[in-house]
Amino acid sequence: MTSSTGLQNLLRFDPRLVLEGRTELIVKYNGDIERVAAEVGATVEILNSDYAILTIMVEQIPLLYSFPEIEFLELPKTLTFELFNNISSACITRVHGPRFGLSGRGTIIGIIDSGIDYTHPDFINEDGTTRILYLWDQLASPELGSPPEGFLHGVEYNSEQINQALQSPNPFDVVPFADYVGHGTAVSGIAAGNGRASNGVQVGAAPEANLIVVKLGRTGFEAFARTTEIMRALKYLISKAQALNMPISINLSYGSNNGPHDGNTLFENYIDAVAQEWKTVISVATGNEGAAAHHYRGVVQQGRQTFIEFYTSGELYKLYITLWKDFADTFSWRIVSPVGDESGLIRPTARLYLATINNVNITIFFNQPTVYTTSQEVFIMLEGVNRPIPQGLWRIEINGEEVVDGRIDAWLPNVDDISFSTAFAVPSTETTLTIPSTASQVIAVGGYDARNNTIAAFSGRGYTRGDIMVKPDLVAPAVDIITAVPGGGYDRFSGTSMASPFVAGAAALMMEWGIVRGNDVFLYGQRVKAFLRKGARRSRNIQYPNNQWGYGSLCLEDTMLLLEQYTAGGISI
Repeated sequence: MTSSTGLQNLLRFDPRLVLEGRTELIVKYNGDIERVAAEVGATVEILNSDYAILTIMVEQIPLLYSFPEIEFLELPKTLTFELFNNISSACITRVHGPRFGLSGRGTIIGIIDSGIDYTHPDFINEDGTTRILYLWDQLASPELGSPPEGFLHGVEYNSEQINQALQSPNPFDVVPFADYVGHGTAVSGIAAGNGRASNGVQVGAAPEANLIVVKLGRTGFEAFARTTEIMRALKYLISKAQALNMPISINLSYGSNNGPHDGNTLFENYIDAVAQEWKTVISVATGNEGAAAHHYRGVVQQGRQTFIEFYTSGELYKLYITLWKDFADTFSWRIVSPVGDESGLIRPTARLYLATINNVNITIFFNQPTVYTTSQEVFIMLEGVNRPIPQGLWRIEINGEEVVDGRIDAWLPNVDDISFSTAFAVPSTETTLTIPSTASQVIAVGGYDARNNTIAAFSGRGYTRGDIMVKPDLVAPAVDIITAVPGGGYDRFSGTSMASPFVAGAAALMMEWGIVRGNDVFLYGQRVKAFLRKGARRSRNIQYPNNQWGYGSLCLEDTMLLLEQYTAGGISI
């Protein structure tokens, strides 16, 4: 756990995490967390018996360290969209047909994204009623309505209100819920569009599934979301599904490079916990960092130097590098600017190092192992002093003083934050999948080009750091996907954002067959993942699993045929 001072210092690097002097913290706790919150003047949102979100004044953070109820703290991270006729390629069309007749009826697809155009015909039944059960706008002003029960922010709309809006000549005056970005509408169309706007040509994976949609993001930062907002969304969706007694398949097409990429963050541990609640499947895009040159991998040897070099360009005022190493290793460090200015030798005897070179403030946090990992994070922040960071080749020199393991991994921010032009000089394409696709209980979905059966160059690759887990689990179409857009039409999109909802829709169809129809009442969670892996299409000239394809490409028909065999006679375990 980062020290209280470390948390406070880290907050200044991302103004999106602080609003009016307050920040959110992810908390793993025991006992009476409400009493703790009251004593430090914080508000608390209890997610379950182990996890909560505290909203607290920054200067009050040190007080939390004195309470035995606090087991671990973690700052939220900001995540970005993974955006960059394929139903047939995924073998979904044939399970819509007579043999299985699957459409998603009786299931819920949960969308955590930028919202949805609820007036789009693809999300409306033939009788003019909505297919959306609930909308939760986490951004909405309280003047517009009330948040969901048990939550403090935003406005919730139910199907009755949405139907009233659809009957109105000005629907957005009745339910002012919109998708200004368009990403959530596109994702929803792939997972669950019924094709009404295209006369049945552009049908989604589960065209009769119900939808519950959570709109993420903070006012002024709609392309970004915090991990805490996603945690709230997961709790909300699963609670709704449980109350309705319906299985739910959740799609999450967000990701971040800020973390260890091994599944060991408080955020990912929470996802793993809720993934085992109710009849739930969670699909997560692996991101578009495969060709971004934002990951470095190397080995430091005893008594020798290793150089990590990276280029900066454009109007870049802040840049972080998150570097992970074995805590048993002791390194010394030096940072050199493009014009040759040096930081001097940096030894990790203090947790915080500050310097200014070439009009750039350099801050380095030497974080300690947490209760979840034996690794050490070295967090390096460059911040231009009243001007952009100088363009050119920067160098981090690492000296191996006491080397036991020697392996190091470093990541730059996502392409959405810094583009392709800021990059490592000698990058690694391995372990370029984004967080939280690294969580163990989710289905991590990479992307391929179904036109020529090749992996998409942008698709985030595995495995997780240290080769702990096979990720991605499988891949789905991700190039030139035609799907719904706000306003009632369709457009083409590429990116693993578009691959993940194919799997989310496929999972809903599987749960319709298994749970709704009673063929396999335990068909959810890891069991769905296992059958999707087993039924994935594999090429003879590729060894599986591997860090690009995982266990192969989504083929739902083959998965369903296997399910029939394995559940013959009514036995599914």
